[in-house]
Amino acid sequence: MQLGMIGLGRMGANLVRRLVRQGHACVVFDQNPEAVADLVGQSITGGADLADLVAKLSPPRNVWVMLPAGEITEQTVAELGRLLEPGDTIIDGGNAFFQDDVRRAREMKAKGIHYLDCGTSGGVWGLERGYCLMIGGDREAVERLDPIFAALSPGEGTIPKTPRREARDTRVERGYLHCGPSGSGHFVKMVHNGIEYGLMQAYAEGFEILRKVSSEAVPAERRYDLDLADIAEVWRRGSVVSSWLLDLTSSALAEDPALSRYSGFVEDSGEGRWTINAAIEEAVPADVLSAALYARFRSRDREGTANKLLSAMRHAFGGHVEPKK
Repeated sequence: MQLGMIGLGRMGANLVRRLVRQGHACVVFDQNPEAVADLVGQSITGGADLADLVAKLSPPRNVWVMLPAGEITEQTVAELGRLLEPGDTIIDGGNAFFQDDVRRAREMKAKGIHYLDCGTSGGVWGLERGYCLMIGGDREAVERLDPIFAALSPGEGTIPKTPRREARDTRVERGYLHCGPSGSGHFVKMVHNGIEYGLMQAYAEGFEILRKVSSEAVPAERRYDLDLADIAEVWRRGSVVSSWLLDLTSSALAEDPALSRYSGFVEDSGEGRWTINAAIEEAVPADVLSAALYARFRSRDREGTANKLLSAMRHAFGGHVEPKK
């Protein structure tokens, strides 16, 4: 099958490589000509711009957009809407806001163009591991593009089958799901990323407690000099808290036990905020996910007004003097 790919960053380029390995052909475009040149080869053709990419695709055309959420995706989808023809399909595989997908799908439908939103999880490891895909949009387009989704997904692998799933969609056991109508794929991926924030924060706080048990704040007889890399590794084996995130944590600690390469400044890419907004709209308490998002905010402003004001109030009402750094 033939697919156009717009956006050749770490994930976009690897999506193309995985598809070609599975026998598909791709036409690719990126604003950086070097990114295009690096990929062009057997079964991969470069496009000079969006119009050239569309011209090199055979109808019905399938174009995957793998760009950051926001204006660049908005402009790209709008331009594709002018270039494509009825029966063609746009797949937004980035982390777009699901409400934008609902609007874009409606706009494309008026032109006879299918629009799918596809939450794509797998990161830089997806080339080898495969990608977990959460797809929203009309069933006709999803079914027609099944060979693409099947090629990108991890497959059944060695994960044991869940009992009593015999009557359910078997595609989910291979790592991809048609979640429902437009917007639902990115909605599911949005909540997935919100949960990811919470899981990561739980690991981070737990390992911080393990590390600081050796501090002078703890009585000498209860201070332990624990090896965090070894703890992470033993937890990977048979523990109820084992996970891929723990695998990555163990690897990071083994390579750099002091984590000296990292500043502690933690960004967020938007999905955590959208998840909390959805929880508010639905009146769902989301204590853990909210706290995880706020922890990221706090990581960027350790000497900000809030902390200084707390120190000022403590000094004013109780004469407390904070230690110098």
